[in-house]
Amino acid sequence: MYEPIRTKSVHSMAEPADARGRGPHRSREEELDIRLAGHLTALLTVTDELRAESDGPAAAELDDAARRIAGAAARLRDGRAPLRAVPTAATTPGSGARTAALHQRAHMLAGQALVVATSRADDANTALAAERLAVHAEALGLAETV
Repeated sequence: MYEPIRTKSVHSMAEPADARGRGPHRSREEELDIRLAGHLTALLTVTDELRAESDGPAAAELDDAARRIAGAAARLRDGRAPLRAVPTAATTPGSGARTAALHQRAHMLAGQALVVATSRADDANTALAAERLAVHAEALGLAETV
């Protein structure tokens, strides 16, 4: 009455990794390194954008931050410097809406970097990400007053 099933079910369990002769491609630590390097590189790009719109002491602080972020990303990438984009030209330097949007993006990226650095138990990058998070929170008016 019914025709028998002639092919294997697609719902069967996959073979164990070692039965196929290969294991996972990367360890958890390597994956976290890659993720953190990506967040730091993105944060560096936004920092460069903010630097293009700044002058005076703010520009010097952003230059220092960009140098430290680039160094941290390079250490995670075995000494290879992260790619850096040329900042886009702002319509008006120091434009309030654009600057606020850049600080918002930087705040989010610093928060993501902080989460990954904390999960890696990486004190240096945790401190760097927390510092950048606080700086951008203050620029957005999100900093707590004690």
